[in-house]
Amino acid sequence: MHPRILEVTDRLIARSRATRERYLAQMAAADSQGPHRGALQCANFAHGVAGCGSAEDKQRLRLMNEANVGIVTAYNDMLSAHQPYEHYPELIKQALRQVGSVGQVAGGVPAMCDGVTQGEPGMELSLASREVIAMSTAVALSHNMFDAAMLLGICDKIVPGLMIGALRFGHLPMIFVPGGPMPSGIPNKEKAEVRQLYAEGKATREQLLESEMKSYHSPGTCTFYGTANTNQVVMEIMGLHLPGSSFVNPYTPLRDALTAEAAHQVVRLTRQGGEYTPLCRIIDEKAIVNSVVALNATGGSTNHTLHIPAFARAAGIQLTWQDMADLSAVTPTLAKVYPNGQADVNHFHACGGVPFMVRTLLEAGLLHEDVYTVAGPGLSRYTQEPFLDGERLVWRQGPEQSLDRNILRSVPEAFSPEGGLRVLTGNLGNGVAKVSAVAPEHQVVEAPARVFETQVELAEAFKAGELERDFVAVVRFQGPKANGMPELHKLTPYLGILQDRGFKVALVTDGRMSGASGKVPAAIHVSPEAWDGGPLARVRDGDLIRVDGVTGHLQVLVDDIAWNARETAPRPQGTGVGCGRELFAFMRAAFSPAQEGASAFTAELDSLR
Repeated sequence: MHPRILEVTDRLIARSRATRERYLAQMAAADSQGPHRGALQCANFAHGVAGCGSAEDKQRLRLMNEANVGIVTAYNDMLSAHQPYEHYPELIKQALRQVGSVGQVAGGVPAMCDGVTQGEPGMELSLASREVIAMSTAVALSHNMFDAAMLLGICDKIVPGLMIGALRFGHLPMIFVPGGPMPSGIPNKEKAEVRQLYAEGKATREQLLESEMKSYHSPGTCTFYGTANTNQVVMEIMGLHLPGSSFVNPYTPLRDALTAEAAHQVVRLTRQGGEYTPLCRIIDEKAIVNSVVALNATGGSTNHTLHIPAFARAAGIQLTWQDMADLSAVTPTLAKVYPNGQADVNHFHACGGVPFMVRTLLEAGLLHEDVYTVAGPGLSRYTQEPFLDGERLVWRQGPEQSLDRNILRSVPEAFSPEGGLRVLTGNLGNGVAKVSAVAPEHQVVEAPARVFETQVELAEAFKAGELERDFVAVVRFQGPKANGMPELHKLTPYLGILQDRGFKVALVTDGRMSGASGKVPAAIHVSPEAWDGGPLARVRDGDLIRVDGVTGHLQVLVDDIAWNARETAPRPQGTGVGCGRELFAFMRAAFSPAQEGASAFTAELDSLR
């Protein structure tokens, strides 16, 4: 094992000892009660089985030696990624009957699409939806009817929310079931070019719409490497998917076979199945370290600097940004998938995908092999990939070499010796930056500040021709407590155009930039946020700011005496009102700082007795 991997793992174990022990004690207590439906009163049990579709299922549920699997689904047909889940419950139930078990849809969780809400008021509900999904998952599993669970979710906040909720029932075996990406559409380079032309007024809205609809064109997950697809890599590397299953396209025989096999496998992991492997055993400090290594090796979504610490906390594990940055420093960049390259996740999968990545990272001592997974003990199982042999599902060893070195490489020939995740610190606070898609000549920017309090203000300044110069855009009051921390992805085309015109530009914000963080240097998730009186609230137009993605510095170059004497800018009025945002005010008030996962549950989880 690489010494840095061991060092970070050891300190994570030491830091988390008290909270992890409490968590495991809770799970042991829950497990010791046995199959919960056996302890239910007759009336309670009758309610739990009344909706079963067959007398045979009802009879099986009366027998404690048969497993009942709860299905928690994020299905809706407005999200392309989740549309295929419409058909999963019946497929899963049939597969469970084949092995003498029963499946029940335990509940649904909300699933919003960040692609639809980008730049719209609904985006201010996005991060909060993660907490709602966690609570909805807990409600679904609260009926004490289940011996295991299958979790159906893919996109941005949905998988982390399912994880947080599921980990509070970590005494149960669980499998996450992916849906797969849509087939490839137009090239990502062409899509990005049309977006920039539209931002410059050189393409019509009809041309933009045609381009977008050729890109997002069918059921399945969006094919760029944003938060949704980073979720899939993280889940697989932690051993919560079946090996090699993340990027198999929907509505294919192989996809259906994998879904059925996931149902069979989760039964094997129950006490009735004889290979009892609860979720709390799979998600430990080593699995969390593996997830961060995978995030860095693939240049994954910056949103996971919020999500991984948040769901780690739900398992009693206290991961920090510094842990993630220290792992990034020794994890090479192995993949170039849009926005870090021109390929999409279908290309990534075809040239070796997750199985090849696991193989080369294991060989380099960068992943813990000695972990539990839903496929059994040991991460080496995830060097295999699934195939259909006639109608039979089989696994074979994945490729030993990448089939396209422009997309995916081994550790010795990596695109970069490190993962590109930086923690930036200085008198403006702490933030993170993803520099894997930022050219070396753009990774350090020192320029006067231009302060905005919404992304709309920046767009209007661009259209008015006020930004044709070097500057650092400070977009503040975008943090968790201010307005729910919406993604500011609509800033990307404007800042990208200015950078292409030769100006030195950077972004500093207490908001998010999403899995599509791109070529412009950005210090994001800055904490403490402006709403809490953080340093960004003291910045004025013209202040000289240095964003240094090489050394990790985030500084306002103002005399200390003058800086400390400044008052903070007043909070904007009317934040979080309208379009249902006011319903989430209690949650915004409870959010922890971004560096602790921007979670409404952090304080409660840390204080559990």
